[in-house]
Amino acid sequence: MIYIRNMCFFRYMDAQTLSSSEHELGLSFKQSDIATLYIVQHELLQSSDVEFAGVIVKHPLTNECWMRITSKSNPRENLADAANTAVRIIDEMRDALNTDIRIS
Repeated sequence: MIYIRNMCFFRYMDAQTLSSSEHELGLSFKQSDIATLYIVQHELLQSSDVEFAGVIVKHPLTNECWMRITSKSNPRENLADAANTAVRIIDEMRDALNTDIRIS
């Protein structure tokens, strides 16, 4: 699991490591929405260290998604950084919505 600011980002997802090496990480996510993983993938691809980050729905009936990350450095650290960035951006969006937009 990835721990971000004292909370578990993948708390509600069943995340398991499929493969792991020095520069590559394969993960399986069950009970997940692929949209969440696409956001993390987007943030991963912003890093110059990340050579590849991909997400697929393994099978639509099982609701299982796979993610693979290939990195010049540590893919687990890259994943944690990307998840932290995604959480920060969502926090900023929430704050902007709460202060700048009034819904009547």
